[in-house]
Amino acid sequence: MNTLVSGIKLVSGIKPVSGIKTAILIAAGAMVLATLPYWTTSAIVFLVGLTLIDSIFALSWNLLFGFTGLTTFGHAAFFAFGAYGTGLALKMNAPMHFFLLLLIVTLLGALLSGLVGAVVLRRAAGIALAILTMALGEIMRIVLGYSVVLGREDGISGIKRPEVDLLFVQLNLQSGNNFYWFLCIVCALVAGAMCWLSFGRFGRVLRSIQQDPERTAFLGINVARYRLMSFTIAGGVGTLAGALYAPWVQTITPELADTFRSAQPMLNALLGGAQSFWGPVIGTVLFAVVNFSTRTLAGLSELVVGLVLLGVILIAPSGAMGFVDKLRKRGAVDESGGRS
Repeated sequence: MNTLVSGIKLVSGIKPVSGIKTAILIAAGAMVLATLPYWTTSAIVFLVGLTLIDSIFALSWNLLFGFTGLTTFGHAAFFAFGAYGTGLALKMNAPMHFFLLLLIVTLLGALLSGLVGAVVLRRAAGIALAILTMALGEIMRIVLGYSVVLGREDGISGIKRPEVDLLFVQLNLQSGNNFYWFLCIVCALVAGAMCWLSFGRFGRVLRSIQQDPERTAFLGINVARYRLMSFTIAGGVGTLAGALYAPWVQTITPELADTFRSAQPMLNALLGGAQSFWGPVIGTVLFAVVNFSTRTLAGLSELVVGLVLLGVILIAPSGAMGFVDKLRKRGAVDESGGRS
């Protein structure tokens, strides 16, 4: 437990007063999420489910940007791949266990990401990599829009949530609440796995590559291989986020692969703090709260959201987590000055 708490503190960029307080905050957050369907409306539960999926999607993108130093503008292509792969299989009632379906789609997404990364990472870097990946995402959107099997511009609707056979019991995920709890468990496991990766040797190597790739290569580390591994893992997790999105929303369209969708994890990560592991999650929650609070402002919602986000970025260029850390350090300095 102490190792896990220490890892969370180090990766998150926040230094709580004690590990006990960190554990209490995590337990309280888990309790709120677990009991949400009992004390709020189904609409709120649905939005929280979307926020959980978007959080995982933002974490996957930030593994590239915040940890490896790679900027990609087409990450939504993998999200759309996962959504359409899972959505089409569920729509056609494919004779496959749902957990196996998620695993296969995720592995295929990771394979696709690895193939794409093997090509683009050797030929582009920096802004060229960002533009090239954006073009790949746009190609995915066009292909989906012209595919008759995938519904063209109308996409796929009426996606059925599955009923999972767990040997001794039937898990009915057709219920919205049951699928929400399933989302909570899967997203928690994925976030924990990515936290473990980021806190371990793999994450430390990625950090060193981001800070100084030439010196890292001089130390004998294969920078190209680690960048490709990061690209592959990020694509696989992004694919899994899309695979969870399809049965939760039950309707998917080619817009899932467009530039705006690719910009969402970028905005969430920068809003929360790209240098912090939990920054993308915090940014996703903040964006969801602002978006929900302005939903009744017909015609002005996008303007208000844009102004609020612009203000936050101007006030806290290092994101919400960086701003909190800055206030904590300032408070510590003032306290030490007062004692002296």
